[in-house]
Amino acid sequence: MVTQGGISRRGVTAGLLAAGLIGGGALPVRAQRAKYRLRYGTAFPADHPGAVRIREAAEAIATATNGEVNLQVYPNSQLGGEADMFSQVRSGALDFMSTSGVNQTVLPVGGINAVAFAFDDYAKVWAAMDGDLGAYVRAQFAKIGLHVFDKMLDNGYRNITTAAKPIAGPDDLKGLKIRVPGNQLWVTMFDALGAAPTPINFGELYAALQTHIVDGQENPLALISSAKLYEVQKHIALTGHIWDGHHVFTNARRWAAMPEAIRASITKGLTEAALKEREDILRLNEELIASITKAGVTFSKPDKQPFREVLKKAGFYADWKGRFGAEPWALLEKYAGPL
Repeated sequence: MVTQGGISRRGVTAGLLAAGLIGGGALPVRAQRAKYRLRYGTAFPADHPGAVRIREAAEAIATATNGEVNLQVYPNSQLGGEADMFSQVRSGALDFMSTSGVNQTVLPVGGINAVAFAFDDYAKVWAAMDGDLGAYVRAQFAKIGLHVFDKMLDNGYRNITTAAKPIAGPDDLKGLKIRVPGNQLWVTMFDALGAAPTPINFGELYAALQTHIVDGQENPLALISSAKLYEVQKHIALTGHIWDGHHVFTNARRWAAMPEAIRASITKGLTEAALKEREDILRLNEELIASITKAGVTFSKPDKQPFREVLKKAGFYADWKGRFGAEPWALLEKYAGPL
């Protein structure tokens, strides 16, 4: 079992559930007195660092505001799918949520961090997303009525899993029916690589793999583990083809209506949570390779350059430069290098 800071993730989650602090349990006395009762929705499973650390932030925020703020965390898509939650935040029906891919349907440049094979390592990721590229993206979201917090959560580098054969290079993807999130960046990437990308909701993914509706899928190791996808997949290729991060959103108008001191406490809590969650994912990546290997899964680490060459030849990078625009693409290449 994976632990964080010496504390079992499963134990932390069980304790929060028992106390009614995750999801719709009975509110503690302090929460019942709160002036600001806020809800935070996420697709992350309850024991994923992206949910656990936000729950810790909620407790810190309650303490910092003397109980004025009660932030309830709803993991595992309890409040609906990511697209539904994103729409709810835009309308003001939901207070906070985190997501990556679904926002691209509203603001394409919101997914520029997921350009295939852009970031070689985390040093480049955080330089970009905590720097000028992230600031540019957040400014675009502000134009459509969303406040985005400065620090993103780390969903991790995405890797390809398969049941029948390992992926050693781009040729192995030809004809592979692979599940992808329902957005164009993912679909066009795997199309260019010769695969057959198939959008399926994450909640339906395990069954789709088990019944061979799709032959493979791609996700960060933390989600492969928490969703137990390794039970129905026997090979994991550490392609790291996309770095995937979650922006944390709130409705800009509702956010501006809160007192400055309350906003400052929430911002501080969510910022600290994001930085801790990033560290958690780094530790988990190392631990999960060992634990998933013990479950009978074979790992490989393909050379990334042949994938990049196929994408470049297919016009993938030129196409997305045109879609995103010259200014954000220049900011991406400032950190990632020429694509």
